[in-house]
Amino acid sequence: MCLCHGSLYPEHDVVPSRYATRIGDIEVMVISDGAIPVPANVLGTNIDPAIRDAALRGRFLPDVIDWGLNVVVVRSGGRTILIDAGMGSEMPESTRTGRLALRLKCAGIAPGSITDVIATHIHMDHIGGLLDERLRSQMRPDLRIHVSRTDVEFFESPDFSHNTFNGIQDIIRTSATNFLDAYKSELRPFDKEYQVAPGVVVTLTGGHTPGHSVVRVASGGERLTFAGDAVVPAGVESPEWENAFDHEPEEATRVRVRLLQEAAETGELFLASHLSFPSLGRIAVDGNAFRYVPTNWAY
Repeated sequence: MCLCHGSLYPEHDVVPSRYATRIGDIEVMVISDGAIPVPANVLGTNIDPAIRDAALRGRFLPDVIDWGLNVVVVRSGGRTILIDAGMGSEMPESTRTGRLALRLKCAGIAPGSITDVIATHIHMDHIGGLLDERLRSQMRPDLRIHVSRTDVEFFESPDFSHNTFNGIQDIIRTSATNFLDAYKSELRPFDKEYQVAPGVVVTLTGGHTPGHSVVRVASGGERLTFAGDAVVPAGVESPEWENAFDHEPEEATRVRVRLLQEAAETGELFLASHLSFPSLGRIAVDGNAFRYVPTNWAY
């Protein structure tokens, strides 16, 4: 056993925490950084609470929902790309997050082999792993971190006036500042879209944060979209629901609906940061709404 930040972590993690698949010639692995309990009332902030709560009960969701923390490793064109980096030790009181360093090791992925990181946005549960010495100390010196220029500029002096969440603004602000300071020379900000490797493209969407981005993977006629935080629990079935973490709630709704429509039309694989691990599934049209169809577990 090893002692990490006051909590015991086994040297070998037997919890199912990685899921490998392929998109054409591109290797894709979803890795769980753990899960974090989130009160259900952060969802549907624009909906009558009684209607929202009834809808959540109908989906067998509790008053406190475990939000998955999914990250993705992609190999294409000789590059190994980490998409988001989980929580790290940014919330030390949470003993169920910050597992990325361990789980990369269990998956046989050496941090020094990672050539690129894509940060879908600069929230603590997406960049925190890069601030955690368990991972940071092993990263290569020529690492390239791709993040939208819009998010970089926003988090240099963030405005949380449109958010309704309470209690974590200071952690988000501090994590963002530490990240931007620590990786100033590694950052490769992009404006609207950037191809990180053959078939791996990161695209600015905005909404959840002003510079929020999604990642699309395409090869051999197959496609996958990693939607970051554009879709959160209940977001497929109720895409009109705003949530407390969206910086631009109305724009976030437009982005969410557009992504779901696109995924339903193409039949591509679809995953998001906070859906239940391994998150991979497809989007089906269900009347005037959408339905999430998990992929068969074929480990």
